[in-house]
Amino acid sequence: MKSTQLKQLSKLCFVLGFASIIGSIAIWYMSGGTGAENQAHSERFGIFIGLWAPTFFILSNRFDRYATMPA
Repeated sequence: MKSTQLKQLSKLCFVLGFASIIGSIAIWYMSGGTGAENQAHSERFGIFIGLWAPTFFILSNRFDRYATMPA
């Protein structure tokens, strides 16, 4: 891959990491419902989406490092 493509992937993964955090919070608050079972499901789903953030940040870091490596 070219260095510019890796930089773009790095930026995309960085943005997706923050989107995962924001999406996790939004899912947790918006899909709670009134029943205990619905609230528990929305909490678990929000946590599941939030767990993607570290993966995206790590990928962003790796793509950035590969983009700056000498050929």
